Amino acid sequence: MYIIFLGAPGAGKGTQAATLARELNLVHIASGDLFRQALEQETELGIQAKSYMEKGMLVPDEITIRMVLERLSTPDCESGAILDGFPRNLKQAETLDQALVQQAKAIDKVVYIKVSDKELLRRLSERWVCPSCQAPYHTTDSPPRVRGRCDRCDSELQKRPDDTAEAIKKRLEVYFAQTAPLIDYYCQTGKLLEVDGEGSVDEVRRRVVSALHHGELAYPRL
Repeated sequence: MYIIFLGAPGAGKGTQAATLARELNLVHIASGDLFRQALEQETELGIQAKSYMEKGMLVPDEITIRMVLERLSTPDCESGAILDGFPRNLKQAETLDQALVQQAKAIDKVVYIKVSDKELLRRLSERWVCPSCQAPYHTTDSPPRVRGRCDRCDSELQKRPDDTAEAIKKRLEVYFAQTAPLIDYYCQTGKLLEVDGEGSVDEVRRRVVSALHHGELAYPRL
């Protein structure tokens, strides 16, 4: 079982993908985590990616695709995986499909968590992060026990540098420009499941489960 989660920054796709992976006992593959691990372990692909990231450039599709495909080829992904943050554009989606076909595999469903621009702006502008342990917080949705302090290590929380109003709008513009063709691509294959991403985490989770049931994907009733 291979499932993709799509959604704009702040849509909550990472949270939902991680929850679903635990419930289905599948590997959760987040592209951001792959990059961090490759950089920490100084793998060949990690070193290549670092050379672009240090210059403030986007990592080329070829490196990102190789990194994800290498992860998918590991034994623990044999029974399936949840992809979060990949693919990001049409080229990546087509390359992924071609690679899976060669392994007699295929993407089963694509869950698109849709959230209004207004709500995305609210969520992203109220995010905080611990600079020491990277624990994420949100002013209203998941606040720390002590205002401005990390629950885990008591460090002073900071705003992410790319969570300014102007930067957020730019990121959303880039995301939607890249993702629109991706949505059409999966819609044409009949694999796209659109889920309302507004509301509590549990409300969205129930919608995801319902969409997968109605999408005729084998999913254990919880």
